[in-house]
Amino acid sequence: MKAEMIAVGTEILLGDIVNTDAQVISMGLNELGIDVYYQTVVGDNPERLKEVLDIARKRSDLIITTGGLGPTLDDLTRETIAEAFGKQLVLHKPTLRRITAFFEQIGREMTQNNVKQAMLPADCRVLANDWGTAPGCVFEAEGVHVMMLPGPPRECTPVFRTAGMAYLAGLAEGVIVSHNIRIFGIGESTMEEKLHDLMEHSSNPTVAPYAKDGECLVRVTAKADTKEAAEQLLAPVVQQVCDQLGDVVYGVDVPGLEYAVAKVLTEKKLRLSVAESCTGGLLSKRITDVPGASVFYKGGACTYCNEIKMQVLGVKQETLEQYTAVSSQTAREMAEGIAKAYGTDLGIGITGYAGPEGGEDGTPAGTIYIGIYYQGRTQVRCILSPRGRERARWEAANHALDMILRAAQGRKQLL
Repeated sequence: MKAEMIAVGTEILLGDIVNTDAQVISMGLNELGIDVYYQTVVGDNPERLKEVLDIARKRSDLIITTGGLGPTLDDLTRETIAEAFGKQLVLHKPTLRRITAFFEQIGREMTQNNVKQAMLPADCRVLANDWGTAPGCVFEAEGVHVMMLPGPPRECTPVFRTAGMAYLAGLAEGVIVSHNIRIFGIGESTMEEKLHDLMEHSSNPTVAPYAKDGECLVRVTAKADTKEAAEQLLAPVVQQVCDQLGDVVYGVDVPGLEYAVAKVLTEKKLRLSVAESCTGGLLSKRITDVPGASVFYKGGACTYCNEIKMQVLGVKQETLEQYTAVSSQTAREMAEGIAKAYGTDLGIGITGYAGPEGGEDGTPAGTIYIGIYYQGRTQVRCILSPRGRERARWEAANHALDMILRAAQGRKQLL
């Protein structure tokens, strides 16, 4: 089955919002083994939507649209699709009753234009929307399955994941299963070189490399009749990728470095504290974004000025005067100081020039030192990230997380 997605909304074309619905739906179709061949965005214009539909119906077995199901004049997806496929719109009384009850519940008067949200193609299957007023629906015409979903992500995601996928499960042939191998410590080109032969000769499963947010990812994907059969195809290839990449693999199907850190620190009952300068609390934020972080994370200090580095962390004045605040010596003392002050097993110290300016001594912007204290030993990693302030801060946090993970797992640091 070939699927095509059409997002309806001028605000997407203008860049006012990001089309996150497409990601959610693509992932769901992937789970069902339905191949997505095309994605299109079209404005709130009936004629242009008709043109897009005419193209889609000739090349796809499944068309999924998002947006344009609201009560206003520019919400014309329902009417346009019904006309394009020769479907009459009829009043769906259960939907009208639900919409009416919703307005009564919130104590607001329902205007007449809300009634059009209950006008649905004859003989369609209604996809109930318990998160908003506009229901989704799906019908088959001319050998094509057409599914309409509401546009707001808070509505589209649950309607699709519950009602939409239940319908599509009956159409799917086989399943597609993927595993993501997460990598930190090498670039995309090096990763691809190491996996070149495997990628070139793999068809099912396929092996695809990606670069993402200062790290790399390898997605291994298999298609089979059942999930169990797909997993059997995947297992040896995933292992082969991990073996070929070695020490830089930090997890499989892990959302990110902070989640890998949380897992190992929780399992080993290790406590962590961090002292940040140029990252301004970003490392602490990423760590505490993980549910349950309070089990291992004791706290952090954002020490931007030298006085606070000395008062809170115990960084020596002579260290700051001789080596400056941005130095391996200062990062070392920050890591040791925060661990001592907070009484933790591990301490991290980050200091650097995030940019746009570097140091008065000629140290370039993007120079960052990261110290880690663990088991009575302190090590420092220096990185250079010259591609902008936000990128430098993100990469510094990535490197800090990698250092924590390696220390807790007993792996060699990449210094």
